[in-house]
Amino acid sequence: MIAHLEGKLRHKAPEGLIVDVNGVGYAVLVPLSTFYHLPDPGQPVSLHVHTHVREDAIQLFGFRTAQEKEMFLHLVTISGVGPRLAVNILSGISPDELRQVIFYQDKKRLQNLPGVGKKIAERLLLEMKDRLKIKTGEKEPPADLPAHSSAYGDAFSALMNLGYKAQEAEKALQKTRGQLGEEAPLETLLRESLRILA
Repeated sequence: MIAHLEGKLRHKAPEGLIVDVNGVGYAVLVPLSTFYHLPDPGQPVSLHVHTHVREDAIQLFGFRTAQEKEMFLHLVTISGVGPRLAVNILSGISPDELRQVIFYQDKKRLQNLPGVGKKIAERLLLEMKDRLKIKTGEKEPPADLPAHSSAYGDAFSALMNLGYKAQEAEKALQKTRGQLGEEAPLETLLRESLRILA
């Protein structure tokens, strides 16, 4: 069971990587959240890895942080969520924001993620709150949960309605929020994100 890889990045594409470890090339699938932070090919890379074994294949899924890997492992325990869908989910939402979505039972936000329909969204909201030990009836989120920003969710929905892909919208909004702060108003978030996407 491979749990970690450290080597040289031989090939880098959104659909998969090749990591060279002492002359052996490992094919690794990663979420876009990890992909965006990868170095250029030829540079050293270190990934947290989950080895997924099926009857007909062995697949490696790589993550930049232990938090991403942990959330991936929670997701694949949900009925109907395979490793590919779990990677798609993490490509469109960070682990912290997913915890926030579970706390606020935000089904609409989940359904905006690639591959997540109504039934999967409902199942995620129901089962993930138990796995993450989140009490959704409280008035305030637990201390380790990021503050909720309805402006962020509204801006994301607006970008999706304008035809942008979930990954593109998420990346632009994360960059905008990093520049403007957590409390940026909807209009500013949207304007700056559209400028980045243009």
